[in-house]
Amino acid sequence: MKRRHSPFYTWFAATMRWLHIYVSLVGFTALLFFAVTGITLNHPTWLGGDAQHVTDFDGTIPEAVLPRKPLEAATESESTSDAEEGGDDGVDRLAVAEHLRATHSLRGKVSEFRVDDTECMVLFRGPAYAADAYLDRATGKYTVTQTAMGLVALMNDLHKGRDSGQTWSLVIDISGVLMIVVSITGLVLVFYLRRRKRSGLISVVVGTFILIGAYYFGV
Repeated sequence: MKRRHSPFYTWFAATMRWLHIYVSLVGFTALLFFAVTGITLNHPTWLGGDAQHVTDFDGTIPEAVLPRKPLEAATESESTSDAEEGGDDGVDRLAVAEHLRATHSLRGKVSEFRVDDTECMVLFRGPAYAADAYLDRATGKYTVTQTAMGLVALMNDLHKGRDSGQTWSLVIDISGVLMIVVSITGLVLVFYLRRRKRSGLISVVVGTFILIGAYYFGV
């Protein structure tokens, strides 16, 4: 005799199946990306992931952008880490950063801007990218060292959320939620497969113990 299930039982099973399928499909690319980059992070030298391309620039910044400060006028050290916020040192941080960015096609965001009596230091950071600029306040001369890495390093930094901004940080959070939903709905669906429930639950327990054992005995 065929067993009849309550309407709630049937509705809940159908909902879990729907969530599992469509959340998996919506998050397919993100889940695949974080799975692949999990492997490349574990092996950063694979596929040239550690290769770097370093370029040096130099030049003189216009006095209209960075007013000259004679050495004899220096009094005390001044510093700041806020690229958008001006201080009482007479340096327009935004103008300096944008001039360097436009002149040398620098990428990334300004992660640090420090000013002292003789020098300005501007650091640009982005995924798999860095540019360090040092400016002489007396002469306006500067040097820039740009370090760019390849696609694998870019993907690895995106996986970690390094220097990738708030929008990408939100992408990581949403991807994590999708993974949780897919995992939980998959586990719930096992309870609706009468012939597979026992073996399915055993598989979950075995997988959990393998993970714990790998940490306990291998780390």
